[in-house]
Amino acid sequence: MFLIINSILVILIRWNLSLVVHSTKVLCYNTSMKSPILFFDSGIGGLPYYKYFRTCNPAETIVYFADRQNFPYGAKDHKTLSDLICSLMKDIRNKFKPKLVVIACNSASISALYALRSAFADLPFVGTVPALKPAIGESRTRHIGVIGTERTIKDPYITYLACRYGSDCTITGIAAPSLVEFVEYCIMGATQAEKRQAVLPIMEQFRNSNVDSVVLGCTHFLFLQEEFVQTGAPDIRIYDSISGVSHRAESIMDSICGRCTSKTQRDILVVSGKTPIEESWRVYAESFDLELMSWQDVL
Repeated sequence: MFLIINSILVILIRWNLSLVVHSTKVLCYNTSMKSPILFFDSGIGGLPYYKYFRTCNPAETIVYFADRQNFPYGAKDHKTLSDLICSLMKDIRNKFKPKLVVIACNSASISALYALRSAFADLPFVGTVPALKPAIGESRTRHIGVIGTERTIKDPYITYLACRYGSDCTITGIAAPSLVEFVEYCIMGATQAEKRQAVLPIMEQFRNSNVDSVVLGCTHFLFLQEEFVQTGAPDIRIYDSISGVSHRAESIMDSICGRCTSKTQRDILVVSGKTPIEESWRVYAESFDLELMSWQDVL
């Protein structure tokens, strides 16, 4: 799907402002500084975000939850996805009692973050949204590209962000569900040529539209960041939200839920779904130094 969004239409989506301006003044429930931090995604997409955060905060204990059973999120409508995640979060919270939750998924953040904060008012949440602000700030052509899932690209929140940070910009959004599935199911065994070919047609669409900045609006695409940078050079710059999400989580730890001073247990990767866990998950667990668990076994 190829979508041109005119940022001056922001007046039509003021209702979505709550996703941005939510206060972090929450009354934390019964947790301690040693309680784990939860990273949540539909699959492997949030793993680079987890790794970046862990590198900066090695003393924290982290639970990474991959909702394999409901992958992909991008094809689901707003309400379905919001209801699904809120229901699942209730069980996850009861089991792991996290002090902070990082929604390492753009589709989940745009669809469910407001509902999650309302349903769990005593639990801090950090969302992941496309990094339009820096892209707009550095654009010369004032034409920004965003690549994400269908759920992210068609959501009016993208238009809101565009107008908030650059009302003179045009946003070209490309929904790429097949690329999300390529990363989830094929990235591990893909050759460099296959990864480049997966990215190249999308970057050519952006280049033909006079885009000079492309925002990776799905966490899965961080696995292809090198290919995006290479195919975009020298005229298109690539932006992601990985450092911003990590810094936001650190800010909340400092102001609300505290930091650990020493690590007490190994981080774990929890995978949902009733079928046996595929071997690829064991490889990811080993690669990211995580202990693999099935959600069915945890329950």
